[in-house]
Amino acid sequence: MGPLQIATAGHVQIWTLDQPEIGNAITGVEVIDALDAAVDAANADPEIRVIILTGAGKIFSAGGNVKEMADRQGMFGVDERAKRRAYTAGIQRIPRALQRLEVPIIAAVNGAAVGAGCDLATMCDIRIASDRASFAESFVSIGLIPGDGGTWFLPRAIGWEQAAEMTFTGDRIDAATALEWGLVSRVVPHDNLLAEADRLAERIAKNPGEALRMAKRLLQESRNGSLESVLGMAAAMQPLAHLDPEHEARIAKWRTD
Repeated sequence: MGPLQIATAGHVQIWTLDQPEIGNAITGVEVIDALDAAVDAANADPEIRVIILTGAGKIFSAGGNVKEMADRQGMFGVDERAKRRAYTAGIQRIPRALQRLEVPIIAAVNGAAVGAGCDLATMCDIRIASDRASFAESFVSIGLIPGDGGTWFLPRAIGWEQAAEMTFTGDRIDAATALEWGLVSRVVPHDNLLAEADRLAERIAKNPGEALRMAKRLLQESRNGSLESVLGMAAAMQPLAHLDPEHEARIAKWRTD
């Protein structure tokens, strides 16, 4: 048993952060390695079309392991000169990994998403929250800053002013506020969370895998690229989509329906 449990059903894969005893913290090398490897494995498997990310127990992710922080252990135990390297070679591997993930990923936020756990949710393409979920960009409350890319992801999810409010206050917002601010696309009863996430995943997974991967890449480019760069990528990708046997099969089916 490891810190990340992976289950596959058809074209859908579920990743479960599975260290509830430490709040599903994501600063340990084992969970970072596991997420990194899971991304590469999903990219290499054409059968995987969508991923659901959730947490075991009552918490989605508490982010950093505060006990290790207080005890100066793990990535927090190195001297100040080595800390920069500890971040780039440690937790910053997670946003880099999720940015290279080729398939759509849904965060099924089952409880508190705090600090780097909140940022982890924003790294996903779609977020669904349990009515018990909450979110906090809490770094400043313990005298830190988002070291994992949160200041890049959060404003893109909810806009500058609301991201600034969360970042500067460190305050927690509930699921209803997260929905109002656009941090999540829907809030569902807690016991229905995974079922709702799976229904959405199946709606995505019914579509051709290569088209999904290319569509996601275009969406990523649109975050920072110019219209011309997105149009250029689309013009280069679309001929490949036309050659996909799944496209041919679906066009043939359309003709006979």
